[in-house]
Amino acid sequence: MEATLPVLDAKTAALKRRSIRRYRKDPVPEGLLREVLEAALRAPSAWNLQPWRIVVVRDPATKRALREAAFGQAHVEEAPVVLVLYADLEDALAHLDEVIHPGVQGERREAQKQAIQRAFAAMGQEARKAWASGQSYILLGYLLLLLEAYGLGSVPMLGFDPERVKAILGLPSHAAVPALVALGYPAEEGYPSHRLPLERVVLWR
Repeated sequence: MEATLPVLDAKTAALKRRSIRRYRKDPVPEGLLREVLEAALRAPSAWNLQPWRIVVVRDPATKRALREAAFGQAHVEEAPVVLVLYADLEDALAHLDEVIHPGVQGERREAQKQAIQRAFAAMGQEARKAWASGQSYILLGYLLLLLEAYGLGSVPMLGFDPERVKAILGLPSHAAVPALVALGYPAEEGYPSHRLPLERVVLWR
């Protein structure tokens, strides 16, 4: 679908973005959410495994339950939409033919599948969950930038009980839940970004 409003370029969105915790009541059109999500899903991942999964929560009762799982953070319930970002590496590994490029065929394809399976065979479940979570944070960065570009405010959250979130949504017990993201049309400006200067964090060699 065509964008429903002017879309900011990546640099402008990055410089403009800030965390928003108060939202207007206006619903976010499903078509707009789909457009943002489809673009965010272009995020890269190792071996192209794409272990991330997203639950789009708009139901008031479910948001209320998630608020309790997020230690009472009001914006979880009050935002029009909450995205639950979870990682399911087991599902990705069970469906390797979905993610290996169709241009890779024959012996090369089988060799790639075997290499991927070997890489994770020695990992314990917690290590696999941590790996998949790390990949999912790449998607999270894309997602936050795109939401800003499309005129939507957002705030990522790490403060929640992942086991309760999984129980509320019926997610697999082996899944990891890296983040919740509340989003909607902003009802506040939020605090201006306060970031370390380039010279503080970048080394040149």
